[in-house]
Amino acid sequence: MDTYASILLWAIPIFMIMMAVEILYGHYKKQQTYSFMDTISSLSSGMTNVLKDSLGLVLVIISYPYIMEKISIIEIEASYLLYIVAFVCIDFASYWNHRLNHSVNIFWNRHVIHHSSEEFNMACALRQSISAWIGFGALFLIPAAILGIPQKVIAILAPLHLFAQFWYHTRHIGKLGWLEYIIVTPSQHRVHHAINPIYIDKNLSAIFCIWDRMFGTFQEELESEPPVYGVLKPVSTWNPIFINFQHAYHLFLDAYHTKSFKDKLRLWFMPTGWRPDDVKDKFPRLKTQDIKNRKKYKLYYSLNLKIIAAFQFISINFLVFFLLNNFSLLDIDFKLYFGIMIFISIFGFTSFLDLYNWAPKFEFLRSFLCLIFLFAQPNQFLFDIYPISISVMLIYFSLTLVISVLYWNKLERPIISHNTD
Repeated sequence: MDTYASILLWAIPIFMIMMAVEILYGHYKKQQTYSFMDTISSLSSGMTNVLKDSLGLVLVIISYPYIMEKISIIEIEASYLLYIVAFVCIDFASYWNHRLNHSVNIFWNRHVIHHSSEEFNMACALRQSISAWIGFGALFLIPAAILGIPQKVIAILAPLHLFAQFWYHTRHIGKLGWLEYIIVTPSQHRVHHAINPIYIDKNLSAIFCIWDRMFGTFQEELESEPPVYGVLKPVSTWNPIFINFQHAYHLFLDAYHTKSFKDKLRLWFMPTGWRPDDVKDKFPRLKTQDIKNRKKYKLYYSLNLKIIAAFQFISINFLVFFLLNNFSLLDIDFKLYFGIMIFISIFGFTSFLDLYNWAPKFEFLRSFLCLIFLFAQPNQFLFDIYPISISVMLIYFSLTLVISVLYWNKLERPIISHNTD
């Protein structure tokens, strides 16, 4: 985990620079693909995923080394060929893992966050899951295990494979000629993120588009069918933690409400979107019917609220970088407590942006508890290395405490309406 945290310290600034270039280019071309609150939500989602992965919050039910030990039949010698074959195996595994996430109700909950933005830009690439708590991805790496590809090679290439998917989340790059037949391009991935009927569940490959062409999931972007982005059942929130568990919550409700015991058990493993007949009509779910005239989730914000959003986002980023930069120096228990503190902070301020009436009260409680945490663990904040660390955090949580009081009963969330299924 220390190595992964170190990699992120390099990767995150690169991602930020690429997003800044995309924003400036969009401004120059007068084709801006970013909106302020959607971007804040995307980047906040990225922070939650960084925390989950850095802290290792996953239960691995079957590991790659275990599978390799059981089924390996050959061993490729250390060479460029080894890394090429390993990368192809990772990409093959990614395709089938991705396809599973799109095909089965419960597994869609692991992936819906990535599709939840109604924009399409590099920021939405950072909408990664925190609900994938059960680790079984090694099952898709059976071809690599048979070939005896070492765990350390997989560990080196897996983050690179993930980071290599960032660049094609953009609307500013058109079709790329002959490359369209080899790699996943922005055009192909725009199709994947679209909710147009012809585009749904298409282009599931990560790096090499050959898998889509081989297994029947390829769809070209059509000039006559501009992609409309998001999910058919709009999430209608900026809170990444709500988004991560919203689909699972609805599955629980359906399992509770259906009178069929069989449906209570099978709905989790039915195709994505399937619902029991006896609850579908009685409890209709918000769903976009008119794709082309879909209204995006948008709330009104005063300038003060936008400033508060920017302040919260920058401050929480400071907390995340403090954790990552000092990951190897902090105690295990403190890292977990500090990570929870950041999770709660992201939940609190994004709920504030959703204009929930209870959000200022939650923020007050959150800020108060975080101040207690600061005073209870002063020696853990590396005061000898960063003399102002506690002072900066003290100022931040004190200000959020004041902000919560100022907005105590002043937030009012409007009624969100869509067509129903």
